[in-house]
Amino acid sequence: MRPSTIPTEAETQTRILKAARKLFARRGYDGTTTRDLAQAAGVAEGTIFRHFENKKAILVEVATQGWVEILTDLLTELSEMASYKAIAQVMRKRMLNLHQNADLLRVCFMEAQFHPELREQIQLDVIAKMTSVAEAFFETAMDQGVYRRMNPRIVAQIFLGMFTIAGFSQDTITPGDASPQAMLEMAEGMADIFLNGVLSPSSTAS
Repeated sequence: MRPSTIPTEAETQTRILKAARKLFARRGYDGTTTRDLAQAAGVAEGTIFRHFENKKAILVEVATQGWVEILTDLLTELSEMASYKAIAQVMRKRMLNLHQNADLLRVCFMEAQFHPELREQIQLDVIAKMTSVAEAFFETAMDQGVYRRMNPRIVAQIFLGMFTIAGFSQDTITPGDASPQAMLEMAEGMADIFLNGVLSPSSTAS
């Protein structure tokens, strides 16, 4: 018989965070106890408090890691874009990916509304930094003459805001059983509005 492998501290913490992501998404933060978390993670309840000060600290870690994961994926897609005009391709891939991670979305987007300290930490530690990266990306496009000259930070904020809405699109804006074609049409529509606005050429000329 091989001796059982004892999980490392990092592995135990990861198990707790994965269990928390699932339970917070399905039951909500208030509907989940530390006993629930321990049972789902397969650890003793005391182990929870060896890794985290309290349940709120677990929520903050789950949501912060989640936002980093979501926005890092987005910015990676942007950096690998073949063209500054290929926004629709990025939108569609990210929308499909986010829908496959519904648990993460629910925690990141929903719980932050009810916990001001969580919202503030995400804003300071994640959103502000990611906005700065996106700002640099769009400023480069302006320098190259692909995008017209405007405040690149505002452009970055608008883009990230549209992307946030796109994350919920399949469940809230479009029907739950939306086809890949419907998802593509929405991604292309959002990209078209972002790149070209909504005014007709004749309106802009007058």
